[in-house]
Amino acid sequence: MSLQCGIVGLPNVGKSTLFNCLSNAKAQAANFPFCTIEPNVGVITVPDERLNKLVEIEHPASVVPATVEIVDIAGLVKGASKGEGLGNKFLGNIRTCDAIIHVLRCFDDDNVTHVDGSVDPIRDKQTIDLELQFKDLETIENRYEKEAKKAKAGGDAKAKKLVEVMDLYKAALLGGKNARTVELDESQLEAAKDLMLLTAKPVLYVCNVDEGSVKNGNKYVDMVKESVSSEAAEVLVIGAAIEADIAELETYEEKQMFLEDLGLSESGVNRLIKAAYKLLGLQTFLTAGPKECRAWTFRKGMKAPQTAGIIHSDFERGFIRAEVIKYDDYVTLGSEAKCREAGKIAVEGKDYIVQDGDIMHFRFNV
Repeated sequence: MSLQCGIVGLPNVGKSTLFNCLSNAKAQAANFPFCTIEPNVGVITVPDERLNKLVEIEHPASVVPATVEIVDIAGLVKGASKGEGLGNKFLGNIRTCDAIIHVLRCFDDDNVTHVDGSVDPIRDKQTIDLELQFKDLETIENRYEKEAKKAKAGGDAKAKKLVEVMDLYKAALLGGKNARTVELDESQLEAAKDLMLLTAKPVLYVCNVDEGSVKNGNKYVDMVKESVSSEAAEVLVIGAAIEADIAELETYEEKQMFLEDLGLSESGVNRLIKAAYKLLGLQTFLTAGPKECRAWTFRKGMKAPQTAGIIHSDFERGFIRAEVIKYDDYVTLGSEAKCREAGKIAVEGKDYIVQDGDIMHFRFNV
């Protein structure tokens, strides 16, 4: 399931350093603007304690974790919507992503240059927001007249709905708000997909902080949280420089000791990957056995036949039923056979909505 999160932000806020920690694909990280020109794509393993536990139980021949794609996109400057800097490339790369990880600099350091000369995450956020909003207004203006004519002349219901949505979006954008802040009903959301607006994409704000602020944040983080409160967006606090130090450590034990010294139970990178996975609307079902333990990615809300099709198209085409074991039951009882003996395997049909963490076995006939 190829869905991507794009890492965006002004130059020199720590995007590429963070990306390097996330991925084996090493983006250049340097103290000057535009060190990232082509978007770097990393296929990132999603940490999942449930899969680890199944591996302990089954001792399988192979283990396949879930993955998510992260894209490191070139830094943006004022005027990007008009083509300044790498504006057109930057905006085009965002358009192809399914969600946005917006990195904001929330630390003071005279040795790290800021393109605007001072640290102000709210100003930085507004710079990027404005450029994306300008581009979205341009998108709406380019579509509006054509769709309005169709709606008026032929009574086209689809065009009428799209015009209705564009009016709502335009009012928000002109008011300096992102499209994602507009509340739409189900039919409006369906119409809105056709616009592919940049500010309608789900967003996760990442506050890049110094070592002393990793645990409890700082004044800059508080400013960001207040600023984004209307967007219902998650704010994650991470020290990119610290994560880079952790990435250099060789063993799991060394990394855990480092985290414990900082008063943390989990690395920022792990938290970020999980948050990105959630931001994309993704969940995991599991398959377990002596041959393989595997985490399969599916979209939240999918029904059993659709998730079966992720394993193989024949599974969906010839779907008969799904046998479902809840993760907690599997761990408690210790095997599929014991779950069967205890009556802990549910038989589900075509309308079953698969839940995150379900251990699945599909019956099919083609």
